[in-house]
Amino acid sequence: MAQALTEGSTTNNSTQQMLRQRGQLNRMDGQINGNESESMEQITSVSELKDVQPTEWAYEALRSLVERYGCIVGYPDGTYRGNRALTRWEFAAGLNACMNTIERLIQENVAVLKEDIDTLKRLAQEFEAELAALGGRVDNLEARVSFLEDHQFSTTTKLNGEVIFAITDTFGEPIGENDDSTQTTFSDRVRLNLDTSFTGEDRLRTRLQASTVPRLSNATGTDMARLAFDAGSAFDDNNVVVDDLYYRFPVGESITAWVGTSGMDLDDVFDPVNPYLSDSGTGALSRFSRYNPTVYRGPQGAGVGIKYAFGDFLDVTALYLSDVSSASDPEEGRGIFNGSYSAGVQVGVSPLEEMKLALTYIHSYQPEGLVDLFGSTGSQLAKRPFGDVSTTADRFGVQGSWQVIDQINLAAWGGYILAHAQDGPLEDNKADLWTWNANLSVVDLGKEGAVLSFGGGLMPRAAYVEGGDRDANASYIIEAAYKFPVTDNIIITPGGYVILDPEGNNNNGDIWVGVIRTTFKF
Repeated sequence: MAQALTEGSTTNNSTQQMLRQRGQLNRMDGQINGNESESMEQITSVSELKDVQPTEWAYEALRSLVERYGCIVGYPDGTYRGNRALTRWEFAAGLNACMNTIERLIQENVAVLKEDIDTLKRLAQEFEAELAALGGRVDNLEARVSFLEDHQFSTTTKLNGEVIFAITDTFGEPIGENDDSTQTTFSDRVRLNLDTSFTGEDRLRTRLQASTVPRLSNATGTDMARLAFDAGSAFDDNNVVVDDLYYRFPVGESITAWVGTSGMDLDDVFDPVNPYLSDSGTGALSRFSRYNPTVYRGPQGAGVGIKYAFGDFLDVTALYLSDVSSASDPEEGRGIFNGSYSAGVQVGVSPLEEMKLALTYIHSYQPEGLVDLFGSTGSQLAKRPFGDVSTTADRFGVQGSWQVIDQINLAAWGGYILAHAQDGPLEDNKADLWTWNANLSVVDLGKEGAVLSFGGGLMPRAAYVEGGDRDANASYIIEAAYKFPVTDNIIITPGGYVILDPEGNNNNGDIWVGVIRTTFKF
């Protein structure tokens, strides 16, 4: 026995020291053979192997290895697969498992047969190259992990980004002009998100943004032509701005809360219920078609929100958001409560797993100089029905989405605003403002992840303004786009839209917008 213990303790120690992490070798074995998803599992009895019968010639040998040394592993489905060919790499990994087991037994002063030790010594010499290579791979993996740990940006923060390149042109007569004077443009929008999590379930988002995407309202004379990924005048010439700064975190199992000081939009808290078109980088091409501007384009930027989920069927969300320029301004008539704000509630209902409905109400106030009731998506009268004077608005929106089958999704919304003038010549007068939209998305058309979408609707319109002018006619939009994923990280979306009777006054020709948008995600 002493001889067995002595010889066992000196068996190829240098090789064993390189291969002590048996779990790493088992995982590596799966990678070598392309079967990482079928990582083997330790068994404690040969009877656990469904395809090894007592009549098999190797049954006793396997039983001996299992019961004496516990160094036989099986597949997750309970099979041993003894008839399949064995590579030298696989045998080396199995040999290492037995060597580790015997080494542990020796350290625990458990008897090990001398002939078993001799056999392992001969095998270790025969497979010395494979064992050394496996050990080298383990060392390499450990070195790479250590390097990543030492050089990682942050243990809590992940960087992800989105870059858009877009070729755009408009066709038709710009409002106030007699011919098409617009030129083809090539522009970009860049977003870098730093997402920080402190608990694994929360997220602090800090987003940097820069853009050269043109505001097509300047070229065409109407906000109705604006692009979905138009970042606004603050980002002209690729000026870098902190565009988002807010924190989302859970409170218990059913409550989610938001708090932010910049860039926390209504659609960050409320569900837009337009799954294939709401994203500005990969969804609709027009600003209007992303989501209902009645309830997602009001004052926003800084404030709080809270959502309570009553299971999967019902959820209720409430928020209070102030315009960033008001929230950070201590002057009279500004600040969080006296400046521009939105206060509202959304009730979401999912009667079916494939269906979501949302009813949304918001009360908003916008002081003189900040009035824009539909977030620059509709007519000028819908934007400021009483002129640029302080305005309150009661906003009502209903939106829904239905995944009819795996390849077909229908979505629609309707919105109404009852606005009241707070000062000026039309003080206390009211205005009725309307909009609606419907769209159809065909999913996985031509390639997995591709989406062909068609949509259209009524652009925001001032149907009635007490004591003032109203839109004489309705303006409509028709849009088509095809999102095609070239790779997991590159998406090309060609398409376009047309504005019929822009500004709704019967005096303007239709405006067409053509776009080829390429989105890079990383």
